[in-house]
Amino acid sequence: MSATAELRRGRESFARREWLDAYTTLRDADAAAALSPGDLEMYATAAYLTGRMVESADLWIRAHSAYLAGGNVTRAARCAIRLGIDLLNAGERVRGAGWVERARRLLDEQQQDCVEQGYVLLPDAVRRIMEGDVTGACNIFAQAADFGRRFREPDLLVMARHGMGRALIRAGRIRDGIALLDEAMVALEAGEVSPIFAGDIYCSVIEASLEVFDARRAREWTTALAQWCQSQPDLVPYTGQCLVRRAEIMQLHGDWSEAITIARNACDHFLRGPEHRAIASAFYQQAELQRLHGDYAAAEESYREASRRGRDPQPGLALMRLAQGQGDVAAAGIRLALDHATGRTARCRLLPAFVDIMLATNDTTAARTASEELTQLAESLDAPLLHAAASQAKGAVSLAMGDAREALEFLRRAWGLWQDVEAPYDGARVRILIGLACRARGDEDAAEMEFDAARWVFEQLSAMPDVARARSLSRRHARDANRLTERELQVLRLIAAGRTNRAIAGALHISEKTVARHVSNIFTKLGLSSRSAATAYAYEHGLT
Repeated sequence: MSATAELRRGRESFARREWLDAYTTLRDADAAAALSPGDLEMYATAAYLTGRMVESADLWIRAHSAYLAGGNVTRAARCAIRLGIDLLNAGERVRGAGWVERARRLLDEQQQDCVEQGYVLLPDAVRRIMEGDVTGACNIFAQAADFGRRFREPDLLVMARHGMGRALIRAGRIRDGIALLDEAMVALEAGEVSPIFAGDIYCSVIEASLEVFDARRAREWTTALAQWCQSQPDLVPYTGQCLVRRAEIMQLHGDWSEAITIARNACDHFLRGPEHRAIASAFYQQAELQRLHGDYAAAEESYREASRRGRDPQPGLALMRLAQGQGDVAAAGIRLALDHATGRTARCRLLPAFVDIMLATNDTTAARTASEELTQLAESLDAPLLHAAASQAKGAVSLAMGDAREALEFLRRAWGLWQDVEAPYDGARVRILIGLACRARGDEDAAEMEFDAARWVFEQLSAMPDVARARSLSRRHARDANRLTERELQVLRLIAAGRTNRAIAGALHISEKTVARHVSNIFTKLGLSSRSAATAYAYEHGLT
């Protein structure tokens, strides 16, 4: 194919958003004859969207230099801005700031009213948000939006409005900020924004939704991001972030088997590609699911990997230490993490675990103080997820202080809220507390019903540590264990060792049919529904 034909095909593939074909054909065309600055921009974009970040940066530099050589200073400045933003997003702050500053100097020297003057404002506005100058950030985003309107530049206008939304959320004006983010997302769905900016906005809006604990909005926009990524199969940069967010949301909504698969895929995705800061979140999410399943050895390694890559492993690591019986270690870890957490979002993520650990280590005063702070934060953010967590914390504290009646009021409210946000695991944990409160008030039948309902949910999720705890609290199951025959106890021990019915039959010198009958009797007597549940029961009651 001739260089001209390659170039034409590359342009057509770019227009169809077939990024890999666009990249390869533009690369081949460039090898045959150096591309024009405009075609180099397409080549750089295709390289970026197929995960070739270093090559993309080199191509933006080539395009920048070619525009300067041709006297097109404003377009050269635009290339410098794009490169600067890409580098800043990748964590290369020094290089990124240098290219943005070069763009600013070129535009100042030109003294020309152009849309690039609006683009060069964006990094400064983001920097002001990070420094806490929300008012200054909003003013700069407003200026950038004005450039976008005047020059009819959708990318700039939507980026500026989105940035202002993030700034307003940081300022506590959550409703106003979310409204701007939703408006930005509508522009994305309408196809008004170019792919690189669209990907940045998708990830940012989902992050903002989780920042204010708006699980429903995060779920909707994560689904939209997944569909957007699927419509462009060659897309690489945003796929990993999408996987991490999907795993978080699927965990909340109880689809743990799919969530752990997605979390592993996210880790693999980042390990295959260039280093990305989201890899730490991917390993942390994988660790959380491993912890909840009771696979503590794997979770330990995943938490360590997350820590190596810059993600604080709390509160998950402290919760795992508590489950392992290391209450003092758990308390020290969560206290240190909370002492260093200054942002509202960070504290909200730590406080529920802090309450649980303080109560488990008999520091009721610290738990009550943390519960009050969580309630205040929930009221300021007005997020159902936080209201549920705050009500649960208040109920747990009331129960620990001996007021079972007050505890039931808070806990039943929490259970309703967890149901509203479709969070089965958290709802089941509350039902354990409700059962304990019922027992404290002398209603053993109600307590057993709550423990049984919670256990059933935990078994569906394969949350084996929680299955074991629910069984240990049930007096009925404790009585049932005593009714097992010696042969049934032998079969239960072998089930816990991972033996199949055939292997058990061989070990005990009985038929598989007899083994099956013993297994059925065990399940019936103990109220079990699976071999994994039987294994958890055996470990909990020291029968292995």
